[in-house]
Amino acid sequence: MWKTFVDWLVYGVFGLSPATRLGSALNFFIYDLVKVLALLAVIIFVVAIIQSFFPPEKTKKVLARGGRYGGNVLAALVGIVTPFCSCSAVPLFIGFLEAGVPLGVTFSFLISSPMVNEVALVLLWSLFGWKIALLYTGAGVTAAIVGGIVLGRLNLEHLVEEYVWTIRVGQADAPRLTWPDRLRYARGYARDILRRVWAYVTVGISIGAFIHGYAPEGFLLRVAGPGNPLAVPLAVLIGVPLYSNAAGTIPIVQALMEKGMATGTALAFMMAVTALSLPEAIILRKVLKPKLLAIYFGIGALTITLIGYLFNWLIP
Repeated sequence: MWKTFVDWLVYGVFGLSPATRLGSALNFFIYDLVKVLALLAVIIFVVAIIQSFFPPEKTKKVLARGGRYGGNVLAALVGIVTPFCSCSAVPLFIGFLEAGVPLGVTFSFLISSPMVNEVALVLLWSLFGWKIALLYTGAGVTAAIVGGIVLGRLNLEHLVEEYVWTIRVGQADAPRLTWPDRLRYARGYARDILRRVWAYVTVGISIGAFIHGYAPEGFLLRVAGPGNPLAVPLAVLIGVPLYSNAAGTIPIVQALMEKGMATGTALAFMMAVTALSLPEAIILRKVLKPKLLAIYFGIGALTITLIGYLFNWLIP
């Protein structure tokens, strides 16, 4: 019904033709913007209810007891239902360190949280189908676990700023919430998240709409098509300096794939944008020394590149 209304609005009321670049781009923009924001509102509300049962202190205690490798798995899974973007995940990352959670385990959380979350899963499922959604989620969780284990085995604690180890997080338990409390929390959380991310979503969909309507297909196929062996690392290098969340990046990925970009290349770009960003690096520099920051970004970029090649092999 929504698609029919958008077609009527753009092609009937506005008088644009679906054969024109402007008509195609505007139709893509209006249809995806409302659909994505509606999905986000519902998804974030439901996830906030789930989060209300797992306050940060409880989560920290669980991760601290998980052991070396079990903790990495738990941290990667916890990341799926926690902060919405890389920058909002950093405060919890710092809190985990201060609570005594092993460094490698905290990195598993930091990788997983922005890259693999409930929003990405639902939107990928709705736009590309369950196979790509589950492949992306599985690859992201695996990247978080492996990346965290590798960083943990390198024994890089000395590259964390010293003041972090001198802080101790309080151990008081969070008060028990009633269902009305949880619903109020979920409504407020959903409003807050939407207020913070709607602009990124709009920009992402605008870029996606431009690519959908205007980007020359031949250029994209030459630069990042299946025939270019360097397409995946190029996509990752382009994505790392950028900053967005999954909801803002998925429309761009959708448009790129429609223009012929290989699945693995497009999803590697999405992973790089969501899990590795310049603002995230600036915030992390407050707690990580430059060498550790470079190692983290290097391992993350390499892992994402390998996943991109794997996806291109699995989904030709």
